[in-house]
Amino acid sequence: MKSHSPMKSHTIVWEFDQPPDVIWPLFADTGRINEAAGLPKHRIREVEQADGTVRFFAEAKAGPFTLAWEEIPVEWVTDRWFRHERRFSRGPLAVLIATAEFEPTPGGCRCIYRMEAAPANLIGRLLLATRFFDDAGKNFDRLVDDLRQFAAGASKRPFLTKRVVLDQARALRLERIVAEINASPNGHGLGTRLADYVLDAQEMDLIRMRPRRLAREWGEEDLPVIELCLEAVRDGLLESRWDLLCPRCRGAKLSASSLDQVPETAHCDSCNITYDRDFSRNVELSFQPAPAVRPVQDGEFCLFGPMSMPHVILQVALDPGESRTVPADLAPGAYRYRTLETGGQCDVAIDGPAPRVIVNGAVVQAGEPSAPGTVTLENQGAARRTLVVESRAWVADALTAHEVTTLQAFRDLFSNAVLHPGDQVSIAQIALMFTDLKGSTALYERIGDASAYHLVREHFAYLGRIVRGHRGAIVKTIGDSVMAAFAEPADAVRAALDVQQGTEAFNRDQGGEAISIKIGVHAGASIAVTLNDRLDYFGSMVNLAARVQGLAAGGEVVVSGQLAQDPSVAPLVAEGRRERARVRGIAEPVEVVRLPGDPVVEEKTNGG
Repeated sequence: MKSHSPMKSHTIVWEFDQPPDVIWPLFADTGRINEAAGLPKHRIREVEQADGTVRFFAEAKAGPFTLAWEEIPVEWVTDRWFRHERRFSRGPLAVLIATAEFEPTPGGCRCIYRMEAAPANLIGRLLLATRFFDDAGKNFDRLVDDLRQFAAGASKRPFLTKRVVLDQARALRLERIVAEINASPNGHGLGTRLADYVLDAQEMDLIRMRPRRLAREWGEEDLPVIELCLEAVRDGLLESRWDLLCPRCRGAKLSASSLDQVPETAHCDSCNITYDRDFSRNVELSFQPAPAVRPVQDGEFCLFGPMSMPHVILQVALDPGESRTVPADLAPGAYRYRTLETGGQCDVAIDGPAPRVIVNGAVVQAGEPSAPGTVTLENQGAARRTLVVESRAWVADALTAHEVTTLQAFRDLFSNAVLHPGDQVSIAQIALMFTDLKGSTALYERIGDASAYHLVREHFAYLGRIVRGHRGAIVKTIGDSVMAAFAEPADAVRAALDVQQGTEAFNRDQGGEAISIKIGVHAGASIAVTLNDRLDYFGSMVNLAARVQGLAAGGEVVVSGQLAQDPSVAPLVAEGRRERARVRGIAEPVEVVRLPGDPVVEEKTNGG
């Protein structure tokens, strides 16, 4: 880095009534704070170096100044401190560094915020000698007051922003869209609330809207909010996009407007790795406002803020040969040690003192235990490295392609959302429920084709309501049978049990011929494909699920033994009868759990 004038500094201390783990997620959300402070968006240019590392450059317009700088990756330890540095090649400053340290206090915590800057020219020297630190301090005082209000529950959002004002044409368009959303079965009375959110929220909230996060903020269940966002896409309030997330930084390095445009592989320039598509983990459906309602500009307010990667517990740079021990609290769980630069990784399970993080070039290892409440970091290599400790839990709020394609609202609204012809995707786990009507042939003969067809259609609607209520989707109907898919195994079993428990009431409502339903449920790995212009599932697991259904009597639910072992399913089938049964196409008997049928329903129906 080129030499520059001596650094100037300014320190501010703020007191909070909440502990560090409450204030940290707010204060360390540097992108949101930068937007609220009125700082401009900027585009990041990533430049790979000869040694495989990546440098990050940006440009932006700030008042009368055109700025250009190198963005140094932020360092931090969650709930403890962060350090953010920019090195300018254009503008009045040469360097700007912000450091925040959090200390617990008897009544909450204290934040010690230090700004350091060096001038690049005469204008920079004048700025630092006069108003720069005072103006920045006043701006931050205002933002901290907003954070205090939010942390105390006195405001709904961390920072209050001005509502977007629409012209008459857009206002009328939005009014029509909201009416359509609220009139749909997917609106759940939340259309107006979503429209207000689109007009009121910060751009940081809108760039990648995640329905689960929105539901948590609103105090709603997540399924109605997911369905709301899907409906809002169809009606023109939102746009959807499929993000292919990097498995390391978990950023959306590639986005597609439709499912069939999501490639099988992608490259993350920041991490310098190529990675595969995984519908169950790293293909996410997210949303943003439709440009016709509120355009959202591309760019970043802060690329490397700690809350842009909340799974990263610490990120600390070490010089060659440097060893450093940092205070850090790692809860029991699965973690990954790696470097920000291209290199290896090491997975560890922590239940006590954290093992040391040892890096030597591309090799990352876990060493002897650190002292309790700390993590010791060692760079034994010849180059500077940024050491990372991250939780291996995937993005908690992500709505994966695997999950959303098993929702009935998605299949109803976007029946044309399919994979590219000839494409197929491995699904690590999916639960399938197959149903069939007992004695359907005799039913048609007994009451006639028209009456039987009407009854079958009513039973399809009955099944559809229950499947949807349990976060599943009907994939297809085959004759009078149904195939339904669920992302969570327990949802499939609960849906099957609810179908059987409600069949007697369904028959009473029909006021005539009674039906009896046979159900089988199984879960396992599958292949997602496009068949007959519809997203479908294929593989031996699908065949076995259909065979399990064939073992059921009227009013029964038969669950595969493999599925019954799932921890979420075991309590639901504890009263069932375990047995081994032979199924067509499989040499060895298959273990199943048989949940008894309803004898009342059985007496009302003919055998078959």
